[in-house]
Amino acid sequence: MGPIKTIATAHLRVARPTDHLEAVVQFYRDGLGFEVLGAFRDHDGFDGIMLGHKGAAYHLEFTHKKGHAAGKAPTEDNLLVFYLPDRDEWLRAVARLEGAGHAPVKSFNPYWDKMGKTFADPDGYRVVLQNADWANS
Repeated sequence: MGPIKTIATAHLRVARPTDHLEAVVQFYRDGLGFEVLGAFRDHDGFDGIMLGHKGAAYHLEFTHKKGHAAGKAPTEDNLLVFYLPDRDEWLRAVARLEGAGHAPVKSFNPYWDKMGKTFADPDGYRVVLQNADWANS
């Protein structure tokens, strides 16, 4: 049985709850340069925002339900990894996050510190900016 073609070409949404919706938006929008693609307020008790890049095959959704505690990342190894093979682009991405007030953190897995920098979002989820091509990593 071969690959499911609709899965191979599907748009991917990574969705998770947060207790810090505004701070998370600032991290991904201001720190990583994501665009606000959509938002909603009080949809069955949920507020949410979708962040990404127009034309990209993925986006992130963050939600908050009033009266519900989402908590922090379960481990320091919950990662979103962005592969930026062009060194100048990678340096600009790192500088943008640092300029937005986010200092790199030591990666739980030392592999990511060899060619990248890891940052923790306001919920403790980690984002790795990897200066490599994913196919060669």
